[in-house]
Amino acid sequence: MMVSTMEPENVLVFGSMPKTQMIQSSHLVCSNFSRLTNASVFYSSSPLTLMLPLLLLQLSLGSAAILVTFYLLRPFGLPLMLAQVLGGVLLGPSLLCRIPGLLNMIFPIRSFLLMDVVSTMGFMFYFFLVGVQTDIWLLKKITKKSFAIGFFSVAVPMILTLGMSLLWMQFNVNPNEKKKVDSLPEIAKAESLVSFQIVSYYLSELRVINSEIGRVALCSSMVSTLCSTCVVTSNILWNQSKDDLSRFFQSICYGIIFASLVCCILGPLLLWEMKHTLGGQPLKQGNLVVLFIAVLMSGFWGHSFGLNIYFGPLLFGLIIPSGPPLGSALVEKLDVITNWVLMPLFFVKFGLAVDIFALSLKTYFKVQFFALLGAFGKFLGASLCALSCQMPQRDAIVLGFFMTFQGVIELDLFRLMKRKQIIGDEALSAMCLTALIGSGVVALVVPCFYDPSKRYEGYYGRTLAHSRHNSELRVLVCIHEEQNVPSAINVLATLKPTKQSPIAVYMLHMVELMGSATPLLMRQKRPKKLSTRTRGSAPIIDAFKIFEENHDGLVSVSPFISVSPPQTMHEDVFQIALEKGTSLVIIPFYKKFHVGGAVYMNKRSLKIANQNVLDQAPCSVAILVDRGTLKTLHAIWAGWSSSEVAVIFLGGADDQEALALAAKMTGCQNINLTLIRIIYDGDFPDKYMEGIRNDNESLGQFQTNISGNTCAKYWEEVAKDGPGTASVLRTLENQYDIIVVGRRHYDTFPLLSGLTESNENKELGVIGDMLASSDFLGNTTILVVQQHTDNSHSE
Repeated sequence: MMVSTMEPENVLVFGSMPKTQMIQSSHLVCSNFSRLTNASVFYSSSPLTLMLPLLLLQLSLGSAAILVTFYLLRPFGLPLMLAQVLGGVLLGPSLLCRIPGLLNMIFPIRSFLLMDVVSTMGFMFYFFLVGVQTDIWLLKKITKKSFAIGFFSVAVPMILTLGMSLLWMQFNVNPNEKKKVDSLPEIAKAESLVSFQIVSYYLSELRVINSEIGRVALCSSMVSTLCSTCVVTSNILWNQSKDDLSRFFQSICYGIIFASLVCCILGPLLLWEMKHTLGGQPLKQGNLVVLFIAVLMSGFWGHSFGLNIYFGPLLFGLIIPSGPPLGSALVEKLDVITNWVLMPLFFVKFGLAVDIFALSLKTYFKVQFFALLGAFGKFLGASLCALSCQMPQRDAIVLGFFMTFQGVIELDLFRLMKRKQIIGDEALSAMCLTALIGSGVVALVVPCFYDPSKRYEGYYGRTLAHSRHNSELRVLVCIHEEQNVPSAINVLATLKPTKQSPIAVYMLHMVELMGSATPLLMRQKRPKKLSTRTRGSAPIIDAFKIFEENHDGLVSVSPFISVSPPQTMHEDVFQIALEKGTSLVIIPFYKKFHVGGAVYMNKRSLKIANQNVLDQAPCSVAILVDRGTLKTLHAIWAGWSSSEVAVIFLGGADDQEALALAAKMTGCQNINLTLIRIIYDGDFPDKYMEGIRNDNESLGQFQTNISGNTCAKYWEEVAKDGPGTASVLRTLENQYDIIVVGRRHYDTFPLLSGLTESNENKELGVIGDMLASSDFLGNTTILVVQQHTDNSHSE
């Protein structure tokens, strides 16, 4: 088919010619540029005869094909990158363009000029985003273990595949296949490479990037990428120099000069100007335009130096600090337009060169053999090296799978090899198909083989109800933003620390990962030395440090900073909770309410993090609901000398945990605590009797503890059903600063009948949701407690 010989970079278009002329050459196409858009179906002319309408149709088809493929693959948990590649392939001669006449109508050879220009610009911005999202400071975290794993992940497959290809060449006796056999060493090299960006992308999609093995894979893949870059760069430059050693070193010198200009002069000047122009403010439109121009010019100057046009944008992206404020803003602005508008045309163009029906089984199995050998080498090198570094066997096997992922970077390398005529059409199709199948199979297998949450299965969680009376209280406080700090410290201030029972606070500032491919979890000891990604944590850390200083050694604060995607934020929470043995995790609710109960801020991305913490936390959890207007950090110590706290008790393990939390507040003279028990006016079914006995024991112990305490009160209210419970709650109108409730209660509990249907926020439970969205509590802070339940509890 004609598509099998198409390659856009080999199509030269003379745009200045007034008439369309077809030159009898496989490399030259002439087209008419005198009109671009002047055609209409109403005047018996087809818009597809002109270039701009045809380009718009190609862009639309590319984006639509990828979108449909993505939705078809999403139930299987396969990431977007596989859908992009598969969508481009299916749109080409492998499926859609096999319809007679459709190929020449939608993708005529005359349209390849604009396709090539648009797809090249899209890939330039893609490489720029790759650079922006790559945290080069990850190199400082490379240990001997990760260096060894990364090196052998490239060295072992390189030795295996190159050795086998040379052996194959020695025993080849068919002169007709000499050209195909001579390309085997290059195929062997390509199948042995590892890309940091691709590995980090799949780790993020599989939601293991925050796990311990995910961090090892990131550092190891960074080492592998450096090794792979050296191999690819030296190979390309040697081929371009045509075995001339002087030209080879000349090309290297040009590259070093260009990199020095970008990294040492142009980049710092531009970033210095941005820093002084922004002054901590959001990225302005003018700054964004300047950066876009810089991306285009970096590609132009790189190409002028004889380098690949994508090298300049990649290098320029690397010198931009990843994460907020600049990196996050750039990714936010460019991600959609790059991945869903420009890049689809790259995948369409690549898919047009792939025809699986023109692929012979002999060529496919030959390429498949080297691809599997390369993947096996990566797996073997990473796994054996990890095992020698005392990594658990299951983790070592999964790490080996991670290092075998292939994606867009590898596909572009295959395309480059095809353009340089190193490989043929069949080899390109076989390598693309192999990468697609291999990455898809691994992406399906890894979640079945490795689940990070299973490491908590053998852990017996800590709870407040089962902790010793006079022991250190360890609390992990999660903060999403600065506005969460006043309410969090106000709650901590009610937990009166003593010499017998001090409080250890582990503060975790959770920052959503944007503009970087590398997550971060660090203990911050020196707030003055924060990186650009964590600079916003300084006022939060300062507030908690002041809270620590005001308690004369009875409170210790250990600040941590986590930068990660919402889907994996909980991994950092669990890691700290396990390491520090915390009994309670306090997390802010993802919604914020006005005094009247209306929602005025809703961060849906944080809902995922909240739900994951509730589902899998290794200790008890309290959701902090902040109502009312935003408070400044000075409100922490103003007006809280005397606080009114209420505990609502209906029954159940969560209410018992709320009661245990309230018991920690009874020792504070400035806290007026009221326990309100709502009793069912009727007979309980037998299935509730054991739970009721546990409730009575907890209440009896609490009443014994508060006997003689004038700051603690206990009263009971009677209700028959849900509306009766709601009436009792309405009597709390504007009386309390903090209300503590349990999240879950007994199934089909009569006291909640008729209330569960209106429960919009399942994370808060029925009572918590009713109080949070009420219009009668003013700016009362709601604390919704969930007890960690298991068969046994640690002390």
